[in-house]
Amino acid sequence: MLTTTDTKTLAYINLFGVLGTLENLCAMDPNASALLTNKKPISIGFEVKGGPAATITFKNGRCRMEEGIGKCDVKLPFSSCEKFNGLIDGTTTPLPSKGFTHLKFLLKSFVPLTDLLSKYLRPDAEDMKDPEFRAISTRLTLYTAAVAISQVANHDKSGIFSTGLIPDGDIAMNVNGDIGVTLRVRNHHMVTIKERCGKARAAMTFGNLEIAGQLLRGEVSAMGCICDGSIAMCGMVNMIDNVNRILDRVALYLA
Repeated sequence: MLTTTDTKTLAYINLFGVLGTLENLCAMDPNASALLTNKKPISIGFEVKGGPAATITFKNGRCRMEEGIGKCDVKLPFSSCEKFNGLIDGTTTPLPSKGFTHLKFLLKSFVPLTDLLSKYLRPDAEDMKDPEFRAISTRLTLYTAAVAISQVANHDKSGIFSTGLIPDGDIAMNVNGDIGVTLRVRNHHMVTIKERCGKARAAMTFGNLEIAGQLLRGEVSAMGCICDGSIAMCGMVNMIDNVNRILDRVALYLA
């Protein structure tokens, strides 16, 4: 298995997988939603040279990400994928090319939001002792990983190879009694939909949220969980097998 990663794939993961999870954070944590209340709607565009582009719109305590740069109030350009990845790891401070009058929102709302998201996605042991925090952390991590699967499937060399072996159809990743996502493959291109799958050709089902969290945090192995029945698979095994290969790559990028 390849153990190297590339900066372009990481940029796609960081934008759509990590920052895209702000949508779910604002819906799950009242503290996140409170940072956006009593504020006019505002949109931030991220444009990475040689990489991804997307716009996040904040409105009524919620936010929504859309691919591409449209009519945004604030535009944050990045000269390379490396520079954008630096935003996520805290080594780069971007300067807006548009929307300087909204710097207060960036500093007082957007930055605290991303800090809160980081707290959930990279939790410390003490916070994880709180059952409510642990549940939210696991759900957000699952959403991030699910979107990252599609980015690796479409941009990473090894991921593209695995996607090329997956036939058209929907793959369900579900947690019993909790959340679920859909991995949709068309013409060897994958898209993640943050909704339960209506008609899946294959499915991977976690016994509960705790099992999902343990797997995503690397505390247990997928094979071990399959053997003891805490993870169930059904449908086209070929689809699940290749998704698991892609998920191994995702772990390297999100480490």
